[in-house]
Amino acid sequence: MLKKITAFFPFLMGIIWVANAQESKIYTHENKDFQDALALYNNEQFQAAQTIFEKVKSTTKDEEIAANSAYYVANSAVRLNQQGADRLMEEFVDKYPTSTKRNSAFADVADYYFETGKYPYALKWYNKVDQSALSRGEMDKFNFNYGYSLFSSRKPQEAERYLEKVTTSPVYGSQAKYYLGYISYQQDDYEEANERFDQITDQNVLEEKLSYYQADMNFKLGKFEEAIALAKKQLPKSDRTEVSELNKIIGESYFNLEQYENAIPYLKEYRGKRGKWSNTDYYLLGYCYYKQGEYANAIDQFNKIIGGTNSVSQNAYYHLAECYLKQDKKQEALNAFRNASQMDFKPEIQKDAFLNYARLSYEVGNAYEPVPQVITNYLETYPNDEHKEEMQTLLVDSYITSKNFAGAMELLENNQNYASKETYQKVTYYRGIELFMEGDYGSASEVLGKSLGSAVNDLFRARANYWKAEADYLLNRFDDAVAGFTSFKQNSASNGVLEGKDVDYDLAYAYFKQKDYGNAITYFKAFTDSQKNNVEKLHDGYLRLGDSYFATSKYWPAIETYNEALALTGPEKDYASYQKAMSYGFVDRTESKIENLENFVVQYARSTFKDDALFELGNTYVSAGQENKGLQAYDRLIGEYRGSSLVPQALMRQGLVFYNSSRNNEALAKFKTVVRDFPNTQEAIQAVATAKLVYVDLGRVDEYASWVNGLDFVEVTDAELDNATFDSAQKQNIEGKTDAAIRGYQKYIEEFPNGLRALDANFSLAQLYFGKGDKEAALPYYKYVADKTTSEYAEQALTRVCEVYIGKQDYETALPYLLKLEDQANIQQNRTFAQSNLMKGYYEQKNYSKTLEYADKVLSTSSIDDRIKSDAQIMIARSAIATGDESKAKSAYTQVLTIASGGTAAEALYYDAYFKNQEGDYESSNISVQKLAKDYATYKEWGGKGLVLMAKNFYALGDSYQATYILESVISNFAQFPEIVADAKAELAIIKSKESQSNSSVDPNRD
Repeated sequence: MLKKITAFFPFLMGIIWVANAQESKIYTHENKDFQDALALYNNEQFQAAQTIFEKVKSTTKDEEIAANSAYYVANSAVRLNQQGADRLMEEFVDKYPTSTKRNSAFADVADYYFETGKYPYALKWYNKVDQSALSRGEMDKFNFNYGYSLFSSRKPQEAERYLEKVTTSPVYGSQAKYYLGYISYQQDDYEEANERFDQITDQNVLEEKLSYYQADMNFKLGKFEEAIALAKKQLPKSDRTEVSELNKIIGESYFNLEQYENAIPYLKEYRGKRGKWSNTDYYLLGYCYYKQGEYANAIDQFNKIIGGTNSVSQNAYYHLAECYLKQDKKQEALNAFRNASQMDFKPEIQKDAFLNYARLSYEVGNAYEPVPQVITNYLETYPNDEHKEEMQTLLVDSYITSKNFAGAMELLENNQNYASKETYQKVTYYRGIELFMEGDYGSASEVLGKSLGSAVNDLFRARANYWKAEADYLLNRFDDAVAGFTSFKQNSASNGVLEGKDVDYDLAYAYFKQKDYGNAITYFKAFTDSQKNNVEKLHDGYLRLGDSYFATSKYWPAIETYNEALALTGPEKDYASYQKAMSYGFVDRTESKIENLENFVVQYARSTFKDDALFELGNTYVSAGQENKGLQAYDRLIGEYRGSSLVPQALMRQGLVFYNSSRNNEALAKFKTVVRDFPNTQEAIQAVATAKLVYVDLGRVDEYASWVNGLDFVEVTDAELDNATFDSAQKQNIEGKTDAAIRGYQKYIEEFPNGLRALDANFSLAQLYFGKGDKEAALPYYKYVADKTTSEYAEQALTRVCEVYIGKQDYETALPYLLKLEDQANIQQNRTFAQSNLMKGYYEQKNYSKTLEYADKVLSTSSIDDRIKSDAQIMIARSAIATGDESKAKSAYTQVLTIASGGTAAEALYYDAYFKNQEGDYESSNISVQKLAKDYATYKEWGGKGLVLMAKNFYALGDSYQATYILESVISNFAQFPEIVADAKAELAIIKSKESQSNSSVDPNRD
């Protein structure tokens, strides 16, 4: 900005110190070449002059002419800016030390560099000048030039020493005082600067620059009105840079005078330092807009303040938050209040910002830290605050709204005065439901019991009764379930409880599980008589009502009820048809039974009960004397269902038919097939015993003995000891003596590893260990049973093996067992369990095609709950993301959002925001992230990812402050998620790099 004033010493330009031609003999006609060169030099024809001087220097014999020629050669080199000019001048001084031009050479070169603005070069040569040889007039010039050169070389203290020497000079005095005043100005000594400026009398100096500096000094001295007047006076005669600075002086002066409307146009005209504004510049203009009620314009300025760490920034962020609130942008306001509350420059602003941050956290959620923690921190920081009661209420509610019911329970149990008994009732209710949904039914029952113990609100008492009963039912505590459902029915408020509208159905099942079929019939009938809307549940109600009639030998009502089920749409129509056929058998309607079974195997060709139907068909034909048809039915079963547990029984039945009709060899073949293909089963033991009878009848006892000795699965001679050992363990189990039963079964397995009851012992031992929660101990015994695919326990054991491995997240080991369960399961629930976990297992192995295949299988299964549907859709979505199919992923996540809860819902909500960001719908994307923060705050990983996405949205919307603040907060608060932090750092670096191009306060290299 500062330029050396030249208007008052034009005589300095172009003057060359040369000797008068009449003062020396060298200027004679005889030295024409030298004179020609000198004439060229004086006419600034330095290149031509230098050439002639070089020639004269090398040819003349006159020492003085040679010295002067060398001087002019060097001087010409300086003016021509030739490389090595300095060296030429130094060679001249060294070679001609007695030359009269020696001191003139130093001064002349120094003055030349001074006039061309090369002040460091000028200083070098001024330092060589012998000041004692200078006249008084030359000394004034030397002191001013040397002082100004020091000033321009940023050596103000040394410059002052020389400039002070010429303050009384008629030629240099005003200029010296100007620069001395400017030095004081630069050193913020405004009183001294004003004093020196006031001494200037030269009008030209006063007009050129002084008004600008005086305006600035008055501003800095707080004399704002004087600053405005001087700055406005200077505006018309200033260059572009000064105009920008003067506008800043005027604008800030109006700002300090609280004339905000007047300040705005001048502040807007400021162009910044090197084209960049600072955080303070943005604050000043933003605050003016804020005071004028122009909140949108204020936000545009405040949100450019990035990374501020001073009181100005704290003020800015606080007022920015207020502006956001005026615009109903609460998430943005939360961030700004949080930022202001983290600064302690102004405690009163910090406290108010903290209060508003806590309130907004409660209202819109908080992804940085749990809302209860925010409010607790406020209460701890300001324990005697006037807002204490309000904050305590919000604290309790914040646990509830953020679904942190465990935290709410702990808070209320430690601080009973924080809320009412009814609030505690509701909190424990919600915590109980949460535990129920997580599958922790024992804890759910316990916590719901606490809710009932504090029951004030009848509606929540009814709900707690219902869900506790559901938990007890799932824990096989059927007596407690009956009591709970009964209490629910007796509560008049239960009429408004949607989930309990079919409580008769629930009660019926609880009685059904206890084999109290009389009460089961009562409630299933009450349910089926009243239920008209839910066809699927009505279908199931008829099935279980039919089963209850069947179990109590009321076969005609059973048949009628199964017909009701068959008339409805439902997943177990094959079961109803099979049970109906069986019922005909118990009322001596053999032909009807056969007809229904024959129809069944045709109509339900893929039913899991088809092997049962074929077996019963064979039995019924044999009982009816139609042995050949019976044998054919058995053959169909054996041929089509090699893995069925009924195959060894069918083979036995065929053997017995042959034996009873004296077809002994055919009978022996069947019995030996059972022994060979199904060792270690009850059928194999029975086959050995019956074969013995055949061999005895045939008189081939030796052949029998030889055959039996070759069998390793049965120790015939130890049969009595085998049974006694097993019965002892079984007795302990029946009496509920778990530890004694475990020891008994273990003893049996050790003594009879291939015993008659080995399957029973292994399964019972596995069940006891599993019941105690020792799943690892149960595993080998379940695996033993699961490997015997035809036993009655095989499916349940196989399911348990899968459960144990899945519980350990060991899908690799679980996969073959899951595939086996899928193939062999007769119970649809177990098949769905296998398929849903195969889906997850393949996803773990990154086998996305198989994941999608099994997800489709799961979704095609009728009567699955929303949790399983949600899992399937999540697997589809994740696989689609992994394979780059975002369209498929978006569709799947949309489905998940409608049915999911917990972490799955948080994930789906994040991707809802993600896809909206991809589509450029940044505001809608932010709304989804806000919902994620409010409703799923406990899922911090998704919250962190959502914040990074929100930052990208804000930057795309032009809000740099929000973007950078959010990213910096993620970096500070999500260290446990390195990938999220890395993503935030990368995004922050991009934004800071862009913002540093227009904001001088932003350092792109500072973390």
